[in-house]
Amino acid sequence: MRHLIIPDTQCKPNNSFEHLEWAGKYAAKTKPEVIIHLGDHWDMPSLSVYDVGKKSFEGRTYSDDIKAGNAGMDAFMKPIIEEQNRQRRDKKKIWKPKKIFLIGNHEQRIERAIESDRKLDGLIGYRDFNLKKYNWEVHNFLDVVVVNDVAYSHYFTSGIMGRPVSSPSLLLQKKHMSCIMGHVQDRAIAFSKKADGNRITGLFAGIFYQHEEAYLNPQTNGSWSGVWMLNEVHKGSFDEMPVSINYLRKTYGHN
Repeated sequence: MRHLIIPDTQCKPNNSFEHLEWAGKYAAKTKPEVIIHLGDHWDMPSLSVYDVGKKSFEGRTYSDDIKAGNAGMDAFMKPIIEEQNRQRRDKKKIWKPKKIFLIGNHEQRIERAIESDRKLDGLIGYRDFNLKKYNWEVHNFLDVVVVNDVAYSHYFTSGIMGRPVSSPSLLLQKKHMSCIMGHVQDRAIAFSKKADGNRITGLFAGIFYQHEEAYLNPQTNGSWSGVWMLNEVHKGSFDEMPVSINYLRKTYGHN
């Protein structure tokens, strides 16, 4: 069993989404049984409470945010759909990966906006995402989804205040099983064993986008960017393989 992990993609208006097509091509070539997006695909800058009143906030619209995320998802799914259509034409068994999408805190800005202004209820919502079009299984913010004894969430919490766990080693200490999360800007990993000898892994999967974030500085921008393939997933144990955005660019950027 193989899991393809897509960390935070944070699609914004006017961004390039070609890297998502590269990832889609990689998925179509390797054909993992499970694809998991850890959330924060729709960045939703128009609903950011941190930037209200700033000059950079001018011109942001909800519709543009939705279009950007939908375009990014179209780019990722295009090679997958093409491969399935090719298999259908060739009368071969059609690869149908299980696709799981975890709502991140950026998508959850929609819920928070509705909670703050009830007039928006029914006007905006997760239904505006094109996830249903591509048959993604969608889970709410901070839901924990377990696949082959590996736990996934946008992030895992620690303590009664519900703050994100601060390190992969602490993640293993708190949750006692293999756990994978997004949300954090850079990748980090920790390993341990359960009493029965089974290996467990805690993984902060990092990011998957090409742009730099305005709220970060020159030292904190430039984090590792890429996706992950988990090979030989069994009872929470796996061999993790990072697949960098540079590798995807070189391999699929001109195909």
